[in-house]
Amino acid sequence: MAIGLPSEPDWKALIKSGCRLFVGGNASVPYALIQHLIDNSDGFSDIELVHMLALGDTRWVNDEYKNLFKANTFFIGGQAMRQAVDEGRADYTPVFLSEISSLFSDGTLSLDAALVNVSPPDEFGYCSLGAAVDIAMSAVRQSKYVIAQINPQVPRTAGHSYIHVSEITACIEANEPLVEVMPPPIDSVAERIGQYVSMLVDDGATLQFGIGKIPSATLKYLCHHKDLGIHSEMLTDSIIELLASGAVTNKKKTFHPGKVVTSFAIGTRKLYDLIDNNPHIEFYPSSYVNKPTNVAKNDNMVAINSALEVDLTGQVVADSLGYDFYSGIGGQVDFVTGASISKGGKAIIALPSTAKNETISRITPRLAEGAGVVTSRGNVQYVVTEYGIASLKGKSIRERALELIRVAHPKFRSQLLEEVRQHYWVPHYQEKYPTDIPELGAIQLKRLNIQGEKFYMRPLNPADERRLQEFFYSHTKETLRLRYNYDPKQMSREKSCNLVSVDQTSDVALCIVRQEGSRITIHAVGRFYYNASNNSCEVAFVTRETQQGKGMASRLLNELIRIAKAREINQMVAYVRGENTPMITIFEQMQFKRLFTGDPSDVELVLNVSELP
Repeated sequence: MAIGLPSEPDWKALIKSGCRLFVGGNASVPYALIQHLIDNSDGFSDIELVHMLALGDTRWVNDEYKNLFKANTFFIGGQAMRQAVDEGRADYTPVFLSEISSLFSDGTLSLDAALVNVSPPDEFGYCSLGAAVDIAMSAVRQSKYVIAQINPQVPRTAGHSYIHVSEITACIEANEPLVEVMPPPIDSVAERIGQYVSMLVDDGATLQFGIGKIPSATLKYLCHHKDLGIHSEMLTDSIIELLASGAVTNKKKTFHPGKVVTSFAIGTRKLYDLIDNNPHIEFYPSSYVNKPTNVAKNDNMVAINSALEVDLTGQVVADSLGYDFYSGIGGQVDFVTGASISKGGKAIIALPSTAKNETISRITPRLAEGAGVVTSRGNVQYVVTEYGIASLKGKSIRERALELIRVAHPKFRSQLLEEVRQHYWVPHYQEKYPTDIPELGAIQLKRLNIQGEKFYMRPLNPADERRLQEFFYSHTKETLRLRYNYDPKQMSREKSCNLVSVDQTSDVALCIVRQEGSRITIHAVGRFYYNASNNSCEVAFVTRETQQGKGMASRLLNELIRIAKAREINQMVAYVRGENTPMITIFEQMQFKRLFTGDPSDVELVLNVSELP
């Protein structure tokens, strides 16, 4: 049965000067409808247009329409919109995406009409908001009038995306494609960040992510995961490969199991075709999808968001470059909050370590003048750059600074440590900044599976000071005597700091850790000290008693030998108590040979690295 459509809008009967209109946004802006309004705008002035991110031709902010329209955006996008905001011809209203609908419902931003892009009605008279349910559904429900662009290119999406044709006051018909956004090319920096972020995602986790190089790279490295779920304010083309890989099943989700949940999509026609009449992907209003308590209903919720800069206390700037507003708050705080209170959840901020061709560090000692905090230092759990993962939850200001310096670009680390001394309490003995081990390659973190348990091998670094203390005090007297040849009673902070502050380009210190949420526990440490006088090094390791016999020492020693060989070191030497048979056995298994010194209480072992194949 054919469904009759409302008549074309008689604008003068529906609106007046000074009124407030909502405009559908993201990739589904009703351009033809806006042009229809412009063509019939004689006598109108000072009409406020409120909207989310608007992709494509935002003609209403052009200077020629400054007397007709005043844009008020919740998320800035595109050069024309940024320029209009900078020049005062448009406004930016910062607000959490989950709370925008309340501005409509409580009258803070009462709406006279909602201009939306919808699919043609089905046989029952229902039109779909398609790829942009977000705040559009809330606007439709709270506006005096609904004026629609009936568009056959709008996909019909499942979930709460439908409005009945009887709810539409007036409409025009326009066959207009949605704005397409091509996936950005993934560069080497994004690739490394994606690899690190993927290490924080366990099988069975539920994901939230945005748009850009880093989410694309991250999802690429999740294709071998199992039983992932998606609960994300937006979808991009990045999900297409992930869905095709079979990594996403949604069956482990504890909120809307079996379904991908979202509120809008931005991508290419391929994505829009994917969501069209797809019962497995459901669209809901942002007030529902982004509500932190709903996000938290997903166990193991992993929120992956980006930033423009992060200061050394963990404050995150995401919507402005100094005094220049760049984007918006969006859903970052909604999902950071929800993931933080989710059972097993993780809130991740991922960003490149530098900007402007490596001339500016995005890890900063202080926020740029005028910059605003979107996510507070109390919310942040992880910050990821191409140089690693900084774990901030439960860390002191000093520990946070050291963690963040570790993931900053190497050429800024010394400067950042000096800046820390000026503003945050750092003891006098904290002299060295973190260094990487070149032989480990671009990714300094290696995931290990040891007897069915997940561990990581990585360089020891200054942020491990307290962790090394805890490791020391976990040892029995016998372990300490065998390792140090005496029974040390104390591991002071200064001593621990000296042991973890290593110039890894000369000496090497590795550790094996277990990370459970933000809790990191050291289970084994291996190191060598370089002796330049004869191009040799002295090697030693110690393992937590509960982990002995599981091969951790062998893994560390094998890696140390590989690094020594790469550095063309001639010889590795080890000194072991004669009664420490297990440690001697490990060295001998790695082809170390005993030297007979005449003292049976101590055994010296040597490996001629230069003779190894």
